[in-house]
Amino acid sequence: MPNSPETLHMPVKTVVLHARVDQKMCDIVNLGIAVQAAFSTLCALEYLKSYNLSPELIERVLLHPEQRRQALH
Repeated sequence: MPNSPETLHMPVKTVVLHARVDQKMCDIVNLGIAVQAAFSTLCALEYLKSYNLSPELIERVLLHPEQRRQALH
């Protein structure tokens, strides 16, 4: 295929952003992040657990800030 117009492409890992469920969930998560900044990760963990958020969501929000969406201004 040296003279072919087709090219070979390496597979690209797609980054999947997690969709927000609704505005209420967005507000809960944002307040959890604020609690973490103002007090501690443990306080934020307890706050988010009180709203029955999944452990995977809580971990991602509190321990992996690089995976958060950028705030819209």
